Amino acid sequence: MSAPILEMRNITKKFPGVKALDEVSFRVAAGEIHGLVGENGAGKSTLMKVLSGVHPYGTYTGDILLRNELQKYKGIGDSEKAGIAIIYQELALIPEMTVYENIFLGHEISRNGFTVDWNETIKRADEILKRVRLDVNPEIKVKDLSVGKQQLVEIAKALHRDVKILILDEPTAALNEDDSANLLNLLREQREHGVTCILISHKLREVIEVADTVTVLRDGQTICTLDAHQGEVSEPVLIKHMVGREITNIYPDREHHPAAEITLEVKDWNAYDPRLGRDILKGINFNVKKGEVLGFAGLMGSGRTELALSIFGNPEGYRVAGELLFNGEKVDFGHPQEAIDTGVAYLTEDRKDKGLVLIQDVKQNITLANLREIALRGVVDNNAEIKVAGEYRASLNIKTPSIEQKVRNLSGGNQQKVCLAKWLFVKPDVLILDEPTRGIDVGAKYEIYTIINQLVQEGLSIIMISSELSEILGMSDRIYVVSGGRIAGEMPIENATQEKIMQLATDY
Repeated sequence: MSAPILEMRNITKKFPGVKALDEVSFRVAAGEIHGLVGENGAGKSTLMKVLSGVHPYGTYTGDILLRNELQKYKGIGDSEKAGIAIIYQELALIPEMTVYENIFLGHEISRNGFTVDWNETIKRADEILKRVRLDVNPEIKVKDLSVGKQQLVEIAKALHRDVKILILDEPTAALNEDDSANLLNLLREQREHGVTCILISHKLREVIEVADTVTVLRDGQTICTLDAHQGEVSEPVLIKHMVGREITNIYPDREHHPAAEITLEVKDWNAYDPRLGRDILKGINFNVKKGEVLGFAGLMGSGRTELALSIFGNPEGYRVAGELLFNGEKVDFGHPQEAIDTGVAYLTEDRKDKGLVLIQDVKQNITLANLREIALRGVVDNNAEIKVAGEYRASLNIKTPSIEQKVRNLSGGNQQKVCLAKWLFVKPDVLILDEPTRGIDVGAKYEIYTIINQLVQEGLSIIMISSELSEILGMSDRIYVVSGGRIAGEMPIENATQEKIMQLATDY
């Protein structure tokens, strides 16, 4: 390893009742891509928040050395001045502002010390966009860009400040495979320009693909640092160090024998989005059987989530036409509550903004969608709520000090289990899972997959939307591929391959 640009020595960080980091040491060489992996709650993000000044000097113990000089950051501004930039999974862009305004926000180019030189700002923004290979007009509003392009704007924003260490926290979690590959190539290019990158990701294959070195954290402690160039890094090795045990097959075995009985059927389904002024779903036909995992694959923007929402009471207000049959009977869900009452539930792809109430505790989130079940004459029975939450905490292995813990304090995997518990409590016959393992670690994924298998064995019908083709292939009984708002093809799992799925997904 070359000389370190960064060393973090014996970092300990405590929160009320929790030791998030316990004597963690972390060393990064100059000009490398350093992977940082571990289960949710292992301490990865906390460690990077210490490094970036989110947790300022004095709130932790241990030392940060940048080029052998002790650092005492009082806030993010101090770490930015030192050449450190962090990009979070939840992008910190202002949608209504232009690309160039976002890039230079807080670092405006002044003409005379009093007014902003907008012409020079646009010119420099165009130059930095070329560096990240983003071919867009810098005067376009950020809200009009895809998620993948917004991610590149975030990186451009960091690079224009002459960043020396670029930290990316789950940068590809919401990206499709093409955008993910583009981002990884960009990291390689920045390495050639001398930028040191720290990559936090649950997508181990991506880490293995680009990282020079990988550090594994578990339970707030440094487990090991591995050299990729010495052949020390592989997926089984990383998984073993992350979870403390070997997981030979991330997709638990299940016999694929769904019943012939159709639970939900959609016929000639169409949807028009008045905000976009165009059709988003056209002539959709599909069915899901009892005890089946039905996978929905497709590129981002293909219409998968829009299809799920249009079925689940149409909360987005699309103009919908077509037939919906539930257990052979025609139904019409004018509101999500009607779908829930009938037996259809939908777990959103965005658990933090739309799936959970982060300021409420675990028990309140679990019972939120079915309060009538625990209410007595219109008043919630606290004892009943505690009983229900305790049962789901145990059955789904939700790791929390208490069911009265605020959900915002849980790891991503445990937040996802709370989301799942909320929808299982409504006792659905059909459960739609939209990106059920996005942003969670391999151990938590395995637990979610095990729960899915148990549910279909009990006769539940599951529709699973996923951007990870390996997940679709590893969990589904049948697969539908969505492309351009249409069903591009259907295949049983026995005939499915990544190549076949991608061919259909790109067939507009």
